Amino acid sequence: MLGDKFRFRFVKSGTLRLVSHHDLMRCSERMLRRAAVPFKSTAGFHPTPRLVFALSLPLGVIGCDEVMELELTEPRDSDQLFTTLNAQAPTGLVFTHVAPVPMKATARVRRVVYELPLPAERVADVEAAAAALMAEPKVWVERLRPSPKRLNIKPYLRNVSVESRPASREDGGGGHVLRLDLWVTQTGSARADELLHLLHIEDLIDNGAVLERTVVEIRDEVAPADGPLPTGSSTDEPPDGPADSVPLTGAEVAALAARLDEEANQQSLEAGWGASPNGPVVE
Repeated sequence: MLGDKFRFRFVKSGTLRLVSHHDLMRCSERMLRRAAVPFKSTAGFHPTPRLVFALSLPLGVIGCDEVMELELTEPRDSDQLFTTLNAQAPTGLVFTHVAPVPMKATARVRRVVYELPLPAERVADVEAAAAALMAEPKVWVERLRPSPKRLNIKPYLRNVSVESRPASREDGGGGHVLRLDLWVTQTGSARADELLHLLHIEDLIDNGAVLERTVVEIRDEVAPADGPLPTGSSTDEPPDGPADSVPLTGAEVAALAARLDEEANQQSLEAGWGASPNGPVVE
């Protein structure tokens, strides 16, 4: 099908999950140029492709169904574009679907789902902690940006639960996963790392468990003009309006900043084993 703006679904996995969002954008520009795709560019002194990712993926997280949109200077066939880009994509980046969308369309995220595999001996404790978390009337976290505050993220928690995973998965999976089903709104969302901290299981990430973002739900795909809802789409509605927040005191800001700096330094040391002086290079 011909079009001059396309929406892609893609998988980001393997070692590419360790590449940052900004590096992924640079990698994508090289890929588009190698594929000779006639993309539109932004204006200004440093033009870049008019390529928009619906939601940046946290570093180290596998994206199973991510979304990006690309504008072209001339119409192209979606099947040809799909084949050409997959042929030029780096290892770890696989396009799974492409379809033309109206030029005025925007991929606004409505909901995301993260999954984390759980060791058998931790399932009962995590299940109890998840149930207790969802039973709380308010769930507070502390954030420094955009302004230091304590934020109630409970409205953004559609569900936090432990689910069984089919043993027939290609990765040989099975067992149980923690499933974080989160609303994404114009005023904010909850973050997966915050919830892992609240559930006291961030050590699983430190010990090698890999978080996956399995669902990225787009607003205009949930409410199509006609036809059935996409598989797995929710029919309930996200919260309307900002969540409750309370400003942090000066002492609380200093303590939070120190803790985050310590965590960032530790992650930097652990991730530095394969880095070049100029950062990762992806062609």
